[in-house]
Amino acid sequence: MPKFTLHDLDVRGKRVLVRVDFNVPVETRGGKIRITDDTRIRESLPTINYLREHGAKTILMSHFGRPKGKRIEKYSLRPIGDYLHSLIHQPVIFSHDAIGEVPEKIIAHMENGDVALLENVRFQSEEEANDPRFGEALAKLGDLFVNDAFGTAHRAHASTAGITKFVAKSAMGLLMEKEL
Repeated sequence: MPKFTLHDLDVRGKRVLVRVDFNVPVETRGGKIRITDDTRIRESLPTINYLREHGAKTILMSHFGRPKGKRIEKYSLRPIGDYLHSLIHQPVIFSHDAIGEVPEKIIAHMENGDVALLENVRFQSEEEANDPRFGEALAKLGDLFVNDAFGTAHRAHASTAGITKFVAKSAMGLLMEKEL
């Protein structure tokens, strides 16, 4: 099977699902979450910026912590999305859910160049179980899939492996390409 890179995809106007690794260390001070090392977020910027510049509708997904299939507020990706906004100087549309009606509506209203972030995929127990229904539900949100989460590529989870069975085309992102 050929290995595709981001440069092999025609992304303009497409909904591109990107698996990133935003599992970053944080600390809480005064009720606010502060990222203590943003390396993983910064490493995803070349892929995110490439997609923005080439007119994709970029839909990011990641895990954060180990919520074990439960919605636990301290593991929400919202603060990560707020931080990403400060790095790319563009709004990051946040979806309170990873699948279902909420992200579907958000994505339907995205313009070329927009960036959205889905809620923590590990809030769903089906993620770590690599449940095919969850992988398929994620895949329905996009036209193409890009895996740029080098640190999680070895895991057979729905957002890294399972999703690939349900998308028309998948490729590695710029970080993944660099690491391989």
